[in-house]
Amino acid sequence: MVFSDLFFIFVFLPTFLVLYMIAYWIDRRFLSEGKGLKMNTTVRNAVLVVFSLIFYAWGEPVYVFLMLLSSLMNYVAGLWIDRSDSRRSLALATGITLNLLLLGTFKYAGFFADTLTAIGLPVANPKISLPIGISFYTFQSISYLIDVYRREAPVQRRYHDLLLYISMFPQLIAGPIVRYDIVAMEIHSRRVTQYDYVTGAYRFLIGLGKKVILANQLSEISTQFLGGNLTNLSTAGAWVGICAFTLQIFFDFSGYSDMAIGLGRCLGFHFAENFRHPYISQTITEFWRRWHISLGSFFRDYVYIPMGGNRRHQAFNILVVWFLTGMWHGASWNFILWGVYFGIIVMLEKYTLLRIIKYVPRPLLHIYTILLFVLGWGIFYFDDFTRMQQFFSVCFGGGKTLADFTATAALTNNFWLWVIALVFCFPIYDGVTRLFDHFMPGETTAKHNISLITRAIISIALLVVSVALLVGATNNAFIYTRF
Repeated sequence: MVFSDLFFIFVFLPTFLVLYMIAYWIDRRFLSEGKGLKMNTTVRNAVLVVFSLIFYAWGEPVYVFLMLLSSLMNYVAGLWIDRSDSRRSLALATGITLNLLLLGTFKYAGFFADTLTAIGLPVANPKISLPIGISFYTFQSISYLIDVYRREAPVQRRYHDLLLYISMFPQLIAGPIVRYDIVAMEIHSRRVTQYDYVTGAYRFLIGLGKKVILANQLSEISTQFLGGNLTNLSTAGAWVGICAFTLQIFFDFSGYSDMAIGLGRCLGFHFAENFRHPYISQTITEFWRRWHISLGSFFRDYVYIPMGGNRRHQAFNILVVWFLTGMWHGASWNFILWGVYFGIIVMLEKYTLLRIIKYVPRPLLHIYTILLFVLGWGIFYFDDFTRMQQFFSVCFGGGKTLADFTATAALTNNFWLWVIALVFCFPIYDGVTRLFDHFMPGETTAKHNISLITRAIISIALLVVSVALLVGATNNAFIYTRF
């Protein structure tokens, strides 16, 4: 099941919200009396766990047991870490190893078997299907164990509450990677205001619009040029295709993150931001501080800094982190190459560009950054090295023609799609907010009402257009669900 699905929007989500509100009433009426400001969450958590398991089992009923096992394994490991003084490091190492073994078995076993076979050591490919979201919930489990080990978050003593953290459906299958220390207290005590509901619903619909109105339409263009036979692809067509994919993956992934953050807000959880307008960056280093922030912060705090960070072996640490980043994205050599590609650029920027950046004109910095991340998405897109090589050859003039009618038509026939997509890569909301505050300073009833009415109009428009496009849609899967 995915968020941008009519069944989810009109059946699953309304049913869940009704039962969740009933659970909220029970928690407040019968379980929170005499506890002051602390709001009990027992029944709400139970409803959320049940619906999260249903959500996951909808597409993969067998692998829901894998998630239950993973949660139990991390529950026991967390208790072991908390209760042990002399063997805390052993407990942590055991827990992390078991998580990585689980991830490695289901995600990388076939990749390693094929690699060994290719170098002359025949190994049968087990052909294990990849459980959706396993990369995300495995990293969340690891963050839980490390936070407990560092005493930065309390150990979870109730299995069903840890299961809630790992299986929570708003961010289960495509992130953001929610750090345990961020939501630890909200699992046991949280309040939801009217403002939370309004803000969460609006954020969800913004994400829905990004996915359905922009990403899905852009995917048709990228598939048209990149998904078929590349023999007759023109140079212009190659650039149109990869630019479409560049915009598609941004609106697809950031759209999912918006929907997850919005749903979490409606339930009383405050997930961290996962994107901050990455396509306005002036360097690749800045780009990766704005893109998939939850993954970057995970590797920074749990790998890069413990290895020495900027203090020692910085270049080596950067390359290790980016090798692992590539591996995390998929069991394929193109992802490893993609990670190393960006790792080398980030490392070189540390010793060159970042030291002279104030002397370089900003337009040149933007052009440099855009060119590098667009080419990077070319590596990301093609898991077949023959096709990848052919694509890059065409990109730089190695095709049969430089331009053709198909490429021109993809631009002219979708002119407004391109314009809207490019505009919404910029921080439009921040600009409009500053303009609004300039003309209507302070907090007034009129300002509040105008803001509320505007959000309502935008929300209704996004919902109506998205639903209209979803009727009969055939290409609706989120890109990052396969990681």
